Amino acid sequence: MEETREVRIVPSPLLIWLVAGVGFPAAIAAAMFPAGRMAAIAAGCAVAIAAFVDAAWRGRALAGIGIETPDLVRVFKDRAAEIAVRIHNPDRAARRLRIGIAAPDGLEISEEERLIQLPASEVAAFSWSWTGRRRGRYRIEACYLEAASPLGLWTVRRRDAIALEIRVYPNLRGKDDLKALRRGAAGVHSLRQIGRGREFEKLREYVAGDGFDEIHWKAAARRGRPITKVFQVERTQEIYVIVDASRLSARRVGEETAVERAISAALLIGAAAERSGDLFGLAAFATQVEAFTRARNGKAHYAACRDAIYQIQPRLAPPDFDEIATFLRLRLRRRALLIFLTSLDDTVISENFARAMRLLSRRHLVVAAMARPEWAKPLFQDPAVESPRDVYRQLAGHLGWKKLRETETALSRIGIRLVLLDPQHFGSGLIGLYDEVKQRQLL
Repeated sequence: MEETREVRIVPSPLLIWLVAGVGFPAAIAAAMFPAGRMAAIAAGCAVAIAAFVDAAWRGRALAGIGIETPDLVRVFKDRAAEIAVRIHNPDRAARRLRIGIAAPDGLEISEEERLIQLPASEVAAFSWSWTGRRRGRYRIEACYLEAASPLGLWTVRRRDAIALEIRVYPNLRGKDDLKALRRGAAGVHSLRQIGRGREFEKLREYVAGDGFDEIHWKAAARRGRPITKVFQVERTQEIYVIVDASRLSARRVGEETAVERAISAALLIGAAAERSGDLFGLAAFATQVEAFTRARNGKAHYAACRDAIYQIQPRLAPPDFDEIATFLRLRLRRRALLIFLTSLDDTVISENFARAMRLLSRRHLVVAAMARPEWAKPLFQDPAVESPRDVYRQLAGHLGWKKLRETETALSRIGIRLVLLDPQHFGSGLIGLYDEVKQRQLL
């Protein structure tokens, strides 16, 4: 459906030079030389008539030109991506066209304006390089076109409506993250499992060293010789990562916020769980549950998890652990590993977490993981003490470290494990935690 689009014109350099080179000299000549007044007036009128005629034909400059962009483009943070743009030129007239798109805050474009030489064809295509600097969803609803009028005396500009949605996902291609993913339970260097496993796999002949509790007595009676049961480590277990997007998640952890790092780590755990054959789900909450995806596996499910969580931003409110605990108790019927990515260095928040998770931990394996605060260290672990201020700083860090140890002890009494991870290797630390749970068959 053709829509009415406003066309604006501005003088081109050619018109400015004509006015400066013909119009002004003609006016001066008419004033100073009466004999040549008619010729000067005729020259000035010729320039004016040409400008008016060219302005009347301004619609021809962009007639039939249409811009087509993809409806949806998925890019990853800090990674350049090419976006294909098609130009429809039904008149098949060769012309020069300038296209501009204003990049919203959070997106970086290689060039905000592109000068395109349209060939004498119906469709022309080119690519535009974009880089997402901040995770989220961006909608671009307009582009701007510019071309010369038929006589070249005016520059014709038009605003066209487009519908381009760009989704910027977390970038999981960090060196440490990829290395940790390859080292996962299903990677090249598989971890040795502790124990015989819990899931029945098959029956086999008795081998010296098999325990009597592993003998299948009914099968042995039918076959007349000892038959042993073989178990394997249980697969398709449910793994949930719960991201805390409350006020403390807005704190900076290195170059990123805590919630940014948590979302990347959650997706990294999802990739590791898929390789291990487990079912992965996730949730995000602050004062209420903002996202939830039930545990499944497969590439389509991983994409659904990514779409569910990539827009989560910190909320300036305390976390409601009672809300998320009630939500999970009502929806999770099967025992699962619940990894909470939160911050428990606040006394009130840690007490609320312990109270809300008391019932949840009776049915599920609950683990709280947080980045280790850089200031929380045992007393005088840092030898650089040069002034009384350094002493007070280390005393404050020691008190914070002691409080975290007390929180760890209090949570362990109700069956919850608190894990402090290196902020610089948060994702790889979570992979190691997941591998440990699988290796020790804690779930």
